[in-house]
Amino acid sequence: MNKVQIAVLGATVVAFGGAYVLFNSAPAPAPQHVAEAPKLATDEVLVAAQDIPMGTAVGESSVSWQMWPKAAISELMIVKSSGPNAIDDVKGSLTRDAFIRGEPMRRDKLVKAGAGGFMSAILPSGLRAVAIKVDNAGDDYAGGFILPNDRVDVIKIYRDDGATKSRGVEVLGAQTILTNVKVLAIGQNVQEENGKKVVVGGNATLELDPQQAEQVILAERAGNANLHLVLRSLVDSAGPALTAGDQDSGGSGLTIVRFGAPQTATQ
Repeated sequence: MNKVQIAVLGATVVAFGGAYVLFNSAPAPAPQHVAEAPKLATDEVLVAAQDIPMGTAVGESSVSWQMWPKAAISELMIVKSSGPNAIDDVKGSLTRDAFIRGEPMRRDKLVKAGAGGFMSAILPSGLRAVAIKVDNAGDDYAGGFILPNDRVDVIKIYRDDGATKSRGVEVLGAQTILTNVKVLAIGQNVQEENGKKVVVGGNATLELDPQQAEQVILAERAGNANLHLVLRSLVDSAGPALTAGDQDSGGSGLTIVRFGAPQTATQ
């Protein structure tokens, strides 16, 4: 090996040695501290273990416990920490409204058996349940397609005695007396069952305020009048029931056909 090669090899060794010293003498990176996320406070909430229809008695198999964030728990929910007998406290209660699977059970949607009839349990404060007669074949209420929780208008069909006497033909009038009325039940049915789309019954129970209840009962009792229900579209069903007219005979006339001769009755 000549002097030039020795010099080159020496320079290479010195360079690698310097790099090694510099690398090992560099300060170590500061350790990174990972902050642990705060633990979410939870509690166990009683939820529906299956879909529970309205008016169903709650059993032990109907409900289960599910973890729930404490910040999202309302005072109406039933929590396990409230006591060891929380499930026993709700067993046998009737549901005032339907629950879907996984929905928290709420005290305001349950009523204990013996605390009154079911219909009185589902009635909001200040309102009344009034039953009116309807045709068993459904002719008086949209062919039987009106179901509980639908909204309807109540129309009075009456015989106009004055116009009938003066014209010599029977004259009928129609008057909408209430609009957007909630149907609580058709017959004994308070909800749609087993996918059944047509529910037929001998009466319809309506949700009314006290003044509307008087109006409907008076209209139904009138000897020359009868009541029909008219189904409203779902998009037109917002808001409370409204009084559309008084009990005085009024409204538009109808075309009456007698012995094949049509006659138009006007008021």
